[in-house]
Amino acid sequence: MDPGAWLILLKAPKLGPVRIRQLISEYQSPDAVIQASAKQLRELKVPDNAIRWIKQAGQADLQNELAWLSQDGNEMVSFKDPAYPALLAQLHDAPVLLFTHGNVDLLSLPQLAMVGSRHPSADGKQTAFQFAECLAAGGLIITSGLAQGIDAESHKGALSCGRTIAVCATGLDRVYPPANLSLAKNIAREGLLVSEFLPGTNVHKAFFPRRNRLISGLSLGTLVVEASLRSGSLITAQCALEQGREVFAIPGSIHNPMSKGCHGLIKQGAKLVENAADIIEELQSHLQRMSSGLHSSQHREQRQVEQHSTLDPEYRDLLEHITYAPISIDQLVETTKQRVEAISSMLLILELEGLVQNAGAGCYSRC
Repeated sequence: MDPGAWLILLKAPKLGPVRIRQLISEYQSPDAVIQASAKQLRELKVPDNAIRWIKQAGQADLQNELAWLSQDGNEMVSFKDPAYPALLAQLHDAPVLLFTHGNVDLLSLPQLAMVGSRHPSADGKQTAFQFAECLAAGGLIITSGLAQGIDAESHKGALSCGRTIAVCATGLDRVYPPANLSLAKNIAREGLLVSEFLPGTNVHKAFFPRRNRLISGLSLGTLVVEASLRSGSLITAQCALEQGREVFAIPGSIHNPMSKGCHGLIKQGAKLVENAADIIEELQSHLQRMSSGLHSSQHREQRQVEQHSTLDPEYRDLLEHITYAPISIDQLVETTKQRVEAISSMLLILELEGLVQNAGAGCYSRC
């Protein structure tokens, strides 16, 4: 994959992940988007300042990112890449690119998010380490945010007998907090560092909710170990709920203010867990489906290629505009220039053929 065109689009002002996906769906590749005329891009409602950037950007504007990518262990995974995690791809606004350092194969393995207070009690730290250790031994990749406290203990527990993924709120050429530099190096050797932010991006408070959304989006479920009512980890739990993922919480003393966040989640329907076995048992069906999916994916992809080759031209054209990220019927009408009735009819046939699926809210995606 040539990273240049991807980076130009990602760095373009006022182009978010949803808009970039739409452009790539329209033109089939980032290179083709870059080569489109200003008039064509304007017709697709691309902002003028984004068009100017796309037309003027060159290698000199990307030298920092390209230099980072040239270093050993550093990779960039696009949403078109087979290595892009399937669970994350389900989000309508999932990152277009992931920057990684370490073992990128971990992205395709079943993950559990573990989060909690940055200032936990001694019991909370011990609980996080022990749960992560047991869950990692049970085959789950532990995903957390490299923060102090529960995050750090979760990473350490996972590394004691398994693998872990750290999702960062900065570019991967930086470590925040600096106190976790040694831990980050261990994770890079034995696990994976991930960020949706370009190399060179400094920490900013607005980036933490985006990181939290990514943590839950990568994972089958989120475990909140210890949290106050104002803990940022509750944002991760809320993201998990909105993404349709499981939420688990560990109860604590009614006298401990660091337990009130977990108790609040349990009142709202989070699953109360007392040991790692509770979580593994709850996720067993998900794990079996993922395992089944991994074994059958190659056969399914071959079958879909064969089906695609036998489709009528108008169906093939429509399918080319549909990716694994949900796209609305209105967007398909706009990009294909066909009537809504024709689009709806063809979508029904493609759904019956097992080539697309209804993603809800009038949107469709590839199967």
